[in-house]
Amino acid sequence: MKVVIKHWHAVAQWRWDTGVSSDDGSGGDEEGDVCGICRVAYEGCCPACKVPGDDCPLIWGECSHVFHMHCLLKWIGTAASKQQCPMDRRPWGELLFTFANAECS
Repeated sequence: MKVVIKHWHAVAQWRWDTGVSSDDGSGGDEEGDVCGICRVAYEGCCPACKVPGDDCPLIWGECSHVFHMHCLLKWIGTAASKQQCPMDRRPWGELLFTFANAECS
């Protein structure tokens, strides 16, 4: 028997690497999978954006909480925020990543 593939469609999926494991068998709708401000999944886009991706990036705080960048900037711009993380009310500080140990393949 000989099989000939005449046509195929590739499908790809991407995810932000938030450092939160979703392999706990709970169905993937965890608190760690959504922005704590707009409650939209990280793979989606914030209410200010039309499409997800690099134009709607995530931002990590020193407290390890993750938000859509636009959601956090809007939150920090309000008087009620008092420049604090919306999740734990600690003073907001952006976590800066260093790529000194990054490997290219």
